[in-house]
Amino acid sequence: MSDYKAPIRDMHFVLNELAGLAEIAKLPGCEEISAELVDQVLEEAAKFATGVLSPLNKSADAEGSRWSNGAVTTPKGFKDAYRQFIEGGWNGLQAPAEYGGQGLPKIVSTPIVEMWKSANLSFSLVTMLTAGAVEALILRGTEQQKKQYLPKMIAGAWTGTMNLTEPQAGSDLGLLRTKAVREGDHYRVSGQKIFITYGEHDLTDNIVHLVLARVEGAPEGVRGISMFLVPKFLVKADGSMGERNGVQCASIEHKLGIHASPTAVLVYENAVGYLVGRAGFSSS
Repeated sequence: MSDYKAPIRDMHFVLNELAGLAEIAKLPGCEEISAELVDQVLEEAAKFATGVLSPLNKSADAEGSRWSNGAVTTPKGFKDAYRQFIEGGWNGLQAPAEYGGQGLPKIVSTPIVEMWKSANLSFSLVTMLTAGAVEALILRGTEQQKKQYLPKMIAGAWTGTMNLTEPQAGSDLGLLRTKAVREGDHYRVSGQKIFITYGEHDLTDNIVHLVLARVEGAPEGVRGISMFLVPKFLVKADGSMGERNGVQCASIEHKLGIHASPTAVLVYENAVGYLVGRAGFSSS
């Protein structure tokens, strides 16, 4: 029995009468968008949210994710739900077609993301973090990083995270201590991060961490912060996975609510990382 029913009629009204879907469909790259197509997408998303995600919400929260010897097991039903999610193409809804996405505008993906979050917030967080990591790489990643990581992440074969918070810093990123030491064409990243949503899980083989750290010689404060791509498993030139990188899950947090979402404590020890964009202290 499902507790969630997507408000399709309301979403249809907002998209067409308030948000101006017809006008957006006239923009370059959006010519194939129509009210009929969007309605079909919304209907299918509603079926998945109502029939698959919502029934898992209560049981998964009661069971929670579990940590053992550095590995995290998500609740019963999550792996199958994630498989259905990526097979349905939902992970790449708004991602660029050149990397395997569907290229739909955010006006279409926004109400669908609302369905995921309303039906099962814990499950939706893995898709949200991956989408954020994908967008960061699209905006600031090198061509090699895009080619190597985006197709897998957009397809949902790999997930993404953001690593900001540290035990001594909290929300004050200027106090972070995680360091990055240059070594040839990459860096060695060392430090500890906390509250990392889906920092470890059993839904995919690889996890692509975007980690904030300070390069040697960088100034104190936020101006000295840089971002690094640190995969759980290193990726070979042909795109296949290599050896395990120097990142381990020390534990998962015991939070009030969203127990099915694993919130990890991650420890980096000389992990191989790749600079995303420019080093923080070289920015204007």
